[in-house]
Order: sequence, then C-alpha cells, then structure tokens
Amino acid sequence: MTQQYRITLLPGDGIGPEILTVTVEVLKVIGKQFDITFEFQKGLIGGAAIDETSEPLPSETLELCRNSDAVLLAAIGGYKWDNLPRLQRPETGLLGLRAGLNLFANLRPATILPQLIDASSLKKEVVEGVDIMVVRELTGGVYFGQPKGIFTTETGEKRGVNTMAYTETEIDRIAHVAFEAARKRRGKLCSVDKANVLDVSQLWRDRVITISETYPDIELSHMYVDNAAMQLVRNPKQFDTIVTGNLFGDILSDAAAMLTGSIGMLPSASLGSTGPGVFEPVHGSAPDIAGQDKANPLAQVLSAAMMLRYGLNEAAAADKIEQSVLAVLDQGYRTGDIMSHSMKLVGCQEMGDVLLKVLES
Repeated sequence: MTQQYRITLLPGDGIGPEILTVTVEVLKVIGKQFDITFEFQKGLIGGAAIDETSEPLPSETLELCRNSDAVLLAAIGGYKWDNLPRLQRPETGLLGLRAGLNLFANLRPATILPQLIDASSLKKEVVEGVDIMVVRELTGGVYFGQPKGIFTTETGEKRGVNTMAYTETEIDRIAHVAFEAARKRRGKLCSVDKANVLDVSQLWRDRVITISETYPDIELSHMYVDNAAMQLVRNPKQFDTIVTGNLFGDILSDAAAMLTGSIGMLPSASLGSTGPGVFEPVHGSAPDIAGQDKANPLAQVLSAAMMLRYGLNEAAAADKIEQSVLAVLDQGYRTGDIMSHSMKLVGCQEMGDVLLKVLES
C-alpha cells in the first residue's frame, strides 16, 4: 500500500535552494522505489521571508509546517540581514519555528566516514571510529529564558541580561529522549552540565540521575562542559551519546561536527512529543558561494534520510539513501569542502546527478 506524506520545504537563504532542489529529486526517486508518495509544499523563512513579508517566520509558514508530516529546512541567514534588530533577524525565525512546533529535542550525529577521515583536522588515530550522537535541549535554557534584553540602569549604564532556566519537566523529557537514543546505540550516556557553579545545572544533574533509575541498562556519566569541550578534541571516541542543555549543546555539537572534517556532511533532526519534526543540515547558508554550484548537498540529503528514519518511520528508505551517499564517496566524488588529492571535484548539481545514478542502479 502506498504511503503518502506531506512535506513542507523551507529553502531559506544562500545555498539553501540549491541543496534542497537536489534533495527533493533524491526523495522522488526513493519514493518510487519504496512505494512512497511525497506531496511537497514550500514556505518562506529567514532572510527570504524578511525580504518578502518583513517577518523572519510568517504565520502562513508556521501553519504550513503544522499541517505537514515533516519539515525539510535548508539554511537561513546571511550578511544582508546581520544588522537588523534582533527580533527581525533570520535566526529569530528559526527559534520561532522550534518553539511553534514544540521541538524540544535536537539530535546531532557526528560520525567519521572512512572515506573522509583525512579531511579531519585531527590525527587519524584520534578520530578513526568516532560515532557520537549529541542530544541537545532545544526550547529552553538561556535562549528562551526570561527576563532577557538590554536595559538601562539607574546610572545610565546599559546592562545586557539573559536568563538560563530549566524546569523539572523540561529536563525530564529531554533526558528520556537521550536515554532512549543511547539504548538504540551503545548504551552509554554522558550528561554535560556546569553543576559546580550553576544552580540550573545542579537541577539538571539531579533530574538526569533520577530519570536514570528508569534505565538501569544505560551507563550514565557526568562531565562539566569545559572538560567535555576538551575531551571532544583529546579523546572523542570515549563518547557515545551526549545530552546537554541548549547553550552547551549548541557549542559542543558544532565542535563534534568538525571532528568529521566538514560540517557540510552532517544532518540533524529536531523533534517534539507529537507533530512534525524539522530536519536540516547543521551548516549555514554560505552566502559567499550561493548560486555558484559549489555547495555540498550531502548534509541536506542525509537530513532527508533522518526525516525518513525518525520522522516518518521509513527506515529501509533511509538506509538506501545513506548507503548511496557512501557509495558516491567510495567512487571518489567530492565537492570543494571535502576535496582531497586524487579525488573528483564536482559541483552541487553534479553531486546530485551522481547520487541519483547510484540510487537508480
């Protein structure tokens, strides 16, 4: 029986439209092979939305996303909008999308592909075999806590304020996601906090320990965030699954991403308890190469695979995409960001064409 899914596409800015075009073609091919029908609908977000509607997240876009089975987001932002007031910047649209869909869990894999191990800035013996999943809390913490803003004190001095806050409920639900993720992997979970100086982190640690009693099969450890940053570079293979708050997760997941050699290869999934998830590459909009056919579409393609696996429960289709990406890399095809000696340099569109041929073979 044919499975039908409504997918909202958010091309966004910079290289976003290019990499999403490749990904849609991949999904069309995979749909035919696995008896899946995709209904695609497009929405505006980020700079593109600002230019057309003066808002980084129009209400029409949020409604489109809510009425879909999953959301594929490409990239947002660029120099053009950097000097706008905070509430009008592209990034505010992204935060609004996460909050509007109640996406509290961000899954960020960082896996060393054997074909790209020489692209890493670290020694081969340090990164070979690295396979980390960072589970980041996405709708709480310092990015959403109140009060926040820039205020003028009684003496006339300006004072910037952001509040890092978590409730037990917010911590408990992300902890459950992380323990379940660790259960599907190698059974090890490291909770990262700063409990030695932050009260909010002490509550985080206390709740994670309490939730761990429900998962006796999972080996739980704790690490302060500064040490975790150092250990990711020193000995990344010690980590399996990491769970942490919004700010720490933002920083550590990018650090973990660079272990792999290129942030242009890494997908992510943002999930809630119910409703559609958002699946997006972790790289930015790269406005300096937009429209030049230089972008690497593989992180976006792998984000579609995560959509199939985590959002639509189509694991076999996800496997096929991931295996095809590895096959293309085995054949020596590389975009500029992952190019190395003796490999075949291709652009965004040609990388997509090669991938389609592998999928159809």
